[in-house]
This record gives sequence, C-alpha cells and structure tokens, in this order.
Amino acid sequence: MSSNIPPADPAVGGVPERADAEPVVRTPQPPNGDRPRRRGPGPFLLIVAPALLALVGVSGYLALTGGLSPAQSQDPDAAPTDISNVDASYVPWLRKATADCTVVTPAVLAAQIDQLSGWNDDSASLSQQGIARFTDAQWRRWGKDADGNGRSTPHDPVDAIMALGRQDCSLAKKVTALRTEGAVNGDLTDLTLAAYAVGTEAVAKAGRVSGSARTFVDGVTGRRPQYDALVRRTPEDTGGQNASALLSPPVTTLTITSPFGSRKHPLTGVTKLHTGVDFGAPKGAQVSAARDGRVEFAGMTTAYGLRVVIDHGTIDGKRLETTYSHLSALQVTAGQSVTAGSPIGLVGSTGLSTGPHLHFEVLLDGQYTDPVPWLRPTG
Repeated sequence: MSSNIPPADPAVGGVPERADAEPVVRTPQPPNGDRPRRRGPGPFLLIVAPALLALVGVSGYLALTGGLSPAQSQDPDAAPTDISNVDASYVPWLRKATADCTVVTPAVLAAQIDQLSGWNDDSASLSQQGIARFTDAQWRRWGKDADGNGRSTPHDPVDAIMALGRQDCSLAKKVTALRTEGAVNGDLTDLTLAAYAVGTEAVAKAGRVSGSARTFVDGVTGRRPQYDALVRRTPEDTGGQNASALLSPPVTTLTITSPFGSRKHPLTGVTKLHTGVDFGAPKGAQVSAARDGRVEFAGMTTAYGLRVVIDHGTIDGKRLETTYSHLSALQVTAGQSVTAGSPIGLVGSTGLSTGPHLHFEVLLDGQYTDPVPWLRPTG
C-alpha cells in the first residue's frame, strides 16, 4: 500500500513582513523662482535621528514582549517543545487508538500528528485535511464516527486520531509479518512510519527504512520524547530481570559466538545491530522452545534460513516473542502450541550463515532486546 506523505509542519522562523508604509502626502510647492531659499536638514536629522528612533522602538517592543516571539527566533528545523496545543481530552483517545497495537504507542501517534500538522487543522492543501492530513480516499478507508457525534470527518480531532491509529496498526501488522519472514530488518516502529510515508511495498523492496522515508521517520522520532510523559501507557522495559519472564535455554550448551549489539556482518560487511545472540552448536543439535507459547511462523526465509517465531503472550502487559534461525530442519508448524523445552528444530547453517549455529532473538513489544539476561543459567 502506498500513501502520499502529507507535508511536514511548515518551517517556522524569520521576521514577519513589515506592513506597507503610509503614503507620503506632498504639499504643492511654488515655482522655483518664487520658492523661499532654506537650508536643508543636517546630517543629524538625516542619519542619527532615524537610527535612534528605530532603537527606541525595538527596545520598547522587547520590554513589552520579553523578547523575540518563538516564530521569530525558533530554529526552523527544531522539534517543538511546547505541547500545550494538545488538549488533555485527546490523551484517552490516543491510548484507545493504539490499544491493540504494541508497535505504535500513544506517544508515537501524538508525535506523528505533530509532524504532520503541528496539531493544527488548517492546511494549505485542499486534498489533505484535518490534524492527520487525510486525503478523501484515505478517509473513506479509515475514517469513522469515533466519538458518536453523528458525523465522520477528518476535521474532528477524535475521528482523526482514531483513524490514524487504525491505519498505523494495519501497517504495523504488515511490516511485522515482513520482518518475521526475514524480508525486512529494523525497528518495527520505524518500519511502520516508513510504510506510512512511502508505502509497504517500498519498504519491502528496500528491506529497511528507505532513504526517501528517513526524513519523515526521524521527524516523528525527534518529536516523540515530549509526548512520552503525557501519554505514557506502560512502564519501562524490565530488561528480562523479572523472575517470571526467565526463559529456558534453547540449546543445551550456551556458547556465545556472537553477542547482541552492533557488529560488522561476516558475509555482507555491513555494520548494524546484531539483533540476537549466536550460540555455537553442531549441525543437527536439538533446538527447544524457550517458553510456553504458540508458533507464529515456521518456514524458510532468505536471510534467516529456516526460522521459527514463537509468541509467548504478554509479560507485565508487554508482548514477548522468541525467534530461532538458520535451522537445518523444522519440527513444528505455524499455529502449533508448544511448551518450554519441547523440540522445535535442529541447528543448521541455512540462510546467510558462515557455519552451524543458532541465532536466537528476544523481542519485547516488537523491540529487540539482549536475550542473555532472559535466560536461566544451564546445569
């Protein structure tokens, strides 16, 4: 799906244009022969007096206003820090719009609207309407009368918030599926925002956040911190320290050959986040489920080779998933329920791999996290 990128906030800054000066009224003068001779104004009146008058005017203005207005002094590219333009009554709707979507949080949705319109309903474009800048075609697909006031319009902020939430959550499901299959890589929130900006097909083709979407994604990301406290929905990540969240080892011996973190890929040469931990193990070694759950995906992917993704439900309100990649054989199918320690596949070297090992990932609310703190120690 592709969508037009609504224009970002118009740049602020610059000094407002001066109003036109009043026309000078000239008094008719007698012919030169009858005009009395006068000495012209001196340098003081021509140069110094106007400068003093301007200085007095500016000083008076600053004294009255306390300085330059934000519109005159703010960096055009800086993210706004004032959130007073967000009505507090919108916060429950921001939460409701993202209640069924762990990838898009209320703060992300608020920052996205800020990036699109600055929470201003006015738009210079006739085709993009309301605070979420919906086109007519987009509104026909996503718009509803969310607040039950008898009308559905992109100019109703509540309707717009809920509609944008529906659109984003739909995109989040698509990019989540793409990443589960190994077709794309990156942060799910960033990928969702990129899909909003340039379309899911463009993200799939690029395999990541494309350059054409980067400006929009970075703009939303830059605005997000100011909304975190306002619409916070969940506590900070536990980082796997909650005893109830500990996982069983996926292989018998946990020999780490490549840890979680930034690294240069041994085959592609690209330096990026290594999203899991590589455990060295011989080909054919047993791989087991780390926790009770349901198999979300089991199949062949390009980069990860044979791959299994297990959904373990929620931990402290957050969705927990584990992945097992580069397998030589699968022992489960999608939709199957598994218990901790049950066999799911065999160690292999399929996909982009330099030798037999298990690439193991832990995702909390769709975000990669270091798997090591989650794992119970062996023997």
